[in-house]
Amino acid sequence: MHNTWPADSPARTAERLFGLIGFPLSHSFSKRYFSEKFAKESIGDAFYELFPIETIEQLPGLLAQWPNLKGLNVTIPYKQAVLPYLHVLDESAAEVGAVNVIKISGNQLIGYNSDTYGFLGSLQAFLQENQKNPAHALVLGTGGAAKAVFYALKKLGIDYAIASRNAAPGQYSYVDLHKMDLAQYPLIINTTPLGMSPHTETFPDLPYEQLGPAHLLYDLVYNPEMTTFMQKGLERGAAVANGLAMLHGQAEKAWEIWNN
Repeated sequence: MHNTWPADSPARTAERLFGLIGFPLSHSFSKRYFSEKFAKESIGDAFYELFPIETIEQLPGLLAQWPNLKGLNVTIPYKQAVLPYLHVLDESAAEVGAVNVIKISGNQLIGYNSDTYGFLGSLQAFLQENQKNPAHALVLGTGGAAKAVFYALKKLGIDYAIASRNAAPGQYSYVDLHKMDLAQYPLIINTTPLGMSPHTETFPDLPYEQLGPAHLLYDLVYNPEMTTFMQKGLERGAAVANGLAMLHGQAEKAWEIWNN
């Protein structure tokens, strides 16, 4: 890992350093979010930095290099790969099997999942806003973010089916979806990175012609704010939401975790 921070960098001199690990990190809003939060709330002893690590094996070296690190966010592709490096798992992280928040307490790394909290709150607001109470959802993707979505849907009592690139026991492939009636899934949630900047032209392979005003499309992608997936839903009269509210909710929960 390249050391590109000078000795007088705020990341080096901050009493409490927080940051984000993942690769690449060009899509992330976290640094801006926390920097604005620290400024707005006059939190002078903390600093937030981005740590793009090319493999998860670089994590121990990163921790050794930054003794002032008190907490990390974890993003694609390490939400599951980070698990063997942790000493303790919070209940939500254990149930979901993915971690997006690490609290560093002495030599202990404690893993949490605040995505569950962020998604649950933002989905409830989206459903209330549209006065909808769907019984069934279709979840696109099976990664770490999808597992947080499954957890939240169970909490809300919403049954769900799963779709991925390849069919597997208990899940559909995108090819299967073109032979199905999507009316049975009024809520469709994209947990894949398809459509994320800079690849904004990509989108999940759905039979979009089947969508209508009864559908709700929730995209966990938040950059750009209007993805092709969402745009295609809007064109068919569906209500749409992006992952920005989830991002804010999970970030505030992360801050709460680090400061407990």
